[in-house]
Amino acid sequence: MIEVQEFYRLRSSLKAKQEHASLLEDFREFDRTRLDLEDGVGSPEQALLKEHTTINRSTGQMDSVISQAQATLGALVFQRSTFGGINSKLSNVSSRLPSVNQILSSIKRKKSMDTIILALVASVCTFLIFIYWVTK
Repeated sequence: MIEVQEFYRLRSSLKAKQEHASLLEDFREFDRTRLDLEDGVGSPEQALLKEHTTINRSTGQMDSVISQAQATLGALVFQRSTFGGINSKLSNVSSRLPSVNQILSSIKRKKSMDTIILALVASVCTFLIFIYWVTK
């Protein structure tokens, strides 16, 4: 289990360092392009080539963002399946042991009461802010 956690930690560290290096490379390319444009040297063909390069670079960056979003989606799906597995194991244990079932049901009741109390406090605060805003 410790090896798996270490693997995930190292993998996330590697991804962060790769993203950092990619951002630095993009900044260097942007800086070179800015200097070329400030020089004002070049024909319309060169300007079109530079624009084409910039569009390709932007497309690459968008692809990178999309791949990061897909990786995040994959991680969220994995977490969802993990939590679903935990929930099914808890319900299995609670059905086998009545005392655990009673404890879990009391925890659920307490959680729902906390949610109701929090909602009431938030609504009262909102109402008081509204009254203050109207009377001001």
